[in-house]
Amino acid sequence: MIARLAAGVSLALLAACSSQPAAPGAVTPDEERQLNEAAAMLDANSVSAAAVIDNDEDGQ
Repeated sequence: MIARLAAGVSLALLAACSSQPAAPGAVTPDEERQLNEAAAMLDANSVSAAAVIDNDEDGQ
């Protein structure tokens, strides 16, 4: 009797530890990877502010 009760409690606790479903609108791991890749591409194509300031084409 006690063994069945302990098994039932153990199963209930195990079920309570299951992972929560993703929130609506949450980013999936694949979307996160794609966003990180896009950010890296933007960083690679960006120009530093110092280069813009040093390169004054107006001659002022």
